[in-house]
Amino acid sequence: MGMSVTISGATEQDAEQIFRLQYLCFQSEAALYGNYRIDPLVQSLDSVREEVVSDCVFVARLGDEVVGSVRGSVTEDGAASIGKLCVHPRLQGHGIGARLLRAAEAALVEERGAKKFRLSAGHRSEVNLRLYRRVGYQAVGTSQGDDGVPMVVLEKPAGAYATTA
Repeated sequence: MGMSVTISGATEQDAEQIFRLQYLCFQSEAALYGNYRIDPLVQSLDSVREEVVSDCVFVARLGDEVVGSVRGSVTEDGAASIGKLCVHPRLQGHGIGARLLRAAEAALVEERGAKKFRLSAGHRSEVNLRLYRRVGYQAVGTSQGDDGVPMVVLEKPAGAYATTA
């Protein structure tokens, strides 16, 4: 009998597992761009700990193991910035990413008053872009990450969070 994946708010004790998972998951993104200095791979454990304390952070758990994570915060203009969504490679393609997004979106609206959601994905990251489009995000522009990777910026209104998935 298998265990099911549960989604919950992250705690400070999850920071190290999130850090390790993020490093594992973003290897494929780094390879896609030939750039192993992308932001998620150079973030420090202390910085992850700070985000777990200050931001809206959710994890997916399989038993005691953190197998997915997402972070969000709300800016002064009411836009929720969602980032660093990752799911362990062995569990990708099973809807865990969409469930994490849905949890973050709900909390960002209900607890932090978000009016819209904004996220970005590398322009070559077709799997990620497909997920975001499937759950209601639309491209609104482009940017360049601090790491030099061209990014697609996507948004959706906060009222749409209930229909995600």
